[in-house]
Amino acid sequence: MKLKNNMILSWKPYILHLKTPFRIAHGTSNTRQNMILQLDEGLGEAAAVPYYNETISGISDYLSNLDVSDWHPDHLEDILCMLPAGSQAARTGIDLALHDLWGKRLNQPLYRLLGLNPDKIPETSYTIGIDQPELMADRARQMQWPIYKIKLGSEDDEAIVAAIREATSARIRLDANTAWDRQRAADIIPRLAEYKIEFIEQPLPKGDIEGLRWLRSKNFGVPIFVDENIQTARDVVAHAGAVDGIVIKLMKSGGIREALHAIHVARALDMQVMIGCMVESSLAVTAAAHLAPLCEYVDLDGPLLVQNDPFEGIKYQDGRIILPQEPGLGVVPIQGKH
Repeated sequence: MKLKNNMILSWKPYILHLKTPFRIAHGTSNTRQNMILQLDEGLGEAAAVPYYNETISGISDYLSNLDVSDWHPDHLEDILCMLPAGSQAARTGIDLALHDLWGKRLNQPLYRLLGLNPDKIPETSYTIGIDQPELMADRARQMQWPIYKIKLGSEDDEAIVAAIREATSARIRLDANTAWDRQRAADIIPRLAEYKIEFIEQPLPKGDIEGLRWLRSKNFGVPIFVDENIQTARDVVAHAGAVDGIVIKLMKSGGIREALHAIHVARALDMQVMIGCMVESSLAVTAAAHLAPLCEYVDLDGPLLVQNDPFEGIKYQDGRIILPQEPGLGVVPIQGKH
């Protein structure tokens, strides 16, 4: 017998205002426009990230073409499998709303339904965008965070790392966001290694897998992770032996289900995993945090970077992430902001 549910989907855009201008190799942002979704009582978020060719209009068009009237929340896997191709951000929003709805109707937080232990979540890094070296070092001093992810891709890359290392004894991770070519990476990574860095993320242009394989063969003593190269589990397979680790983000993968697939594939191929986020509210970042016990590294600082977060979700305690205990994703709209 076919179950009928007559589900209702609604959505609206929301502008996230950043606390400070956020500059990376792809450009500088003061605001980001995301979409907030609601599927019955389930909540989701879709981030319109420009360098992934996501737009609010594209997300809205994708959602407008969905007929959710025959969907039933018990059939989550079937629904996600039949979603049409298109905006990964929109697909992520649907995925998050379905998982939130699933947990709410079973009255359990998502991490518990996935069989995960929230005490196993590694500490999260805090991201410092590109600026003058002394200003970036000042940011590190002010935050007093246990781990920093430093954005690179300027003429001052080595000076930036040197200034921050002088300012703090915290763990440091580097992210070039595709800014270097092969020779630049091979020249600078050995010098940066002297500052005791944990790993370098996306040192080469998107898609240069052979370049990554060549760079890793140099054995500079710095693990190489990829972010922009990885969207789905299929991309993880293509990087076997070329990198030490991958970066999973829900907005790239299409949501929680595909992120889980990618994590398990990475495990099978002896790659480490970091889970990260775009500029997102506590809604999407909390969703990602439910998967964090499966990962060696965490970069879920989105709510720390925005000044008008419309939701309450995860909490931070000296770099540690505390998951909410409410059912589903556990996020609660803040009155007047949602």
